[in-house]
Amino acid sequence: MVLFMLGAAALAEDTGPAAAARASSAVLLEINGPIGPATSNYVVRALERAHTDAAPLVILEMDTPGGLDSSMREIIKAILASPVPVATYISPSGARGASAGTYILYASHIAAMAPATNLGAATPISIGGESPSAPPSKEAPAKDGSAKPGADTGGAEPGTALERKIVNDAVAYIRGLAELRGRNADWAEKAVRSGASLSAQAALKDHVIDLIARDLDDLLGQMDGRKVQVNGQPVTLAVRGIRVERQTPDWRTQFLAVITNPTIAYGLLLIGIYGLLFEGYSPGAILPGVVGAICLLIGLYALQVLSVNYVGLALLALGIAMLVAEFFVSSFGALGIGGLVAFVFGSILLFDPKVPGFQLALPVIIGAAITLGLAMFALIYLAMRAHRRPVTVGIESMIGRTAEAIDNFEREGAVRVGGEIWNARSAEPLRAGDRARIVRLEGLTVWIDPHQEGK
Repeated sequence: MVLFMLGAAALAEDTGPAAAARASSAVLLEINGPIGPATSNYVVRALERAHTDAAPLVILEMDTPGGLDSSMREIIKAILASPVPVATYISPSGARGASAGTYILYASHIAAMAPATNLGAATPISIGGESPSAPPSKEAPAKDGSAKPGADTGGAEPGTALERKIVNDAVAYIRGLAELRGRNADWAEKAVRSGASLSAQAALKDHVIDLIARDLDDLLGQMDGRKVQVNGQPVTLAVRGIRVERQTPDWRTQFLAVITNPTIAYGLLLIGIYGLLFEGYSPGAILPGVVGAICLLIGLYALQVLSVNYVGLALLALGIAMLVAEFFVSSFGALGIGGLVAFVFGSILLFDPKVPGFQLALPVIIGAAITLGLAMFALIYLAMRAHRRPVTVGIESMIGRTAEAIDNFEREGAVRVGGEIWNARSAEPLRAGDRARIVRLEGLTVWIDPHQEGK
């Protein structure tokens, strides 16, 4: 009994203060850069842990140009379902919460910005580029001269049906978030339809955000005592002077962030293709095939979670196939050049350049194309040189070699060729030890010319 009580006391001493420390600490998460699958995974898991640890507050310190719609919606779903209040803080000074960042800020319980920051430009961009838009359509004004609620707020209305669907869906989504949090829904619609942006001061004036804070201490001080709705229940924040625990991404999230960088994913794809090609040309090398298969699988996984233009991916595959076919089909370079062109255009179209932060740099494409082109022409040159080289194996390699007479003979006799004994015919008599050049073969008989000496 005494041992049980001592063990329980030790357990309470071990877990009690630690749990209390976690429960009394706010959690700080960093969203720095494009919002992609790695970011959403990091935020969603951190929110779950904050709930488990009974943290009083989660702060998203954000500086982002935007990102993928799917990743943004995963983060917003986690924020809306979180029993822990979430404050999004665009910081430090000079940072921005553009595009997807604006939606996340609208979804948060507290929206804050540091001085000299901005948000907005939340117009969605469809993967694969934009279609030509029809001329802007103007909504008819109401009888009192004002614009209809939810009507055009000054931006150009997209012309195609697909664009209207995408934009209207985004408008309804952000207006719903604005109405849930009691923020300026009309400006939110304007940010989507016309890409409007606001500075921190203007955002506070237009009721887009709740406060402007110089730093974390100022943010916690201004939030203290505020009432927010968390899952429909009023919660009063008591966070003044609270300890802030910064949670960094784990190794899995960091790895995912690395491979979902478009440049890295593109490089893995190329390494995988080159490795399998080298293994195919040199069977048994093993290492190129192993490295190539691993890199190709990781690259394909990265492409599945990125915003890939599948036309670009198809062109890339077609280009590689044509380059490989060049070595097996006599096309006089047509397949190789066509494959190189398809490879370049496929690389350019592979990632949508309009998705913020997920562009593939043009110098990377040019470098890869030049390397591939040089490799192709080098292999063609080596193949042509090998074709022009004299035959060194087989019966045909006997022509031009030196034969040495073993015995004296006039027309027919035996000669030694490279350690082998051959039947020989000669137009003139030969003595033992005489050397002559082989000029042709007939079955297992060599014809020799005593007036020429072979190599």
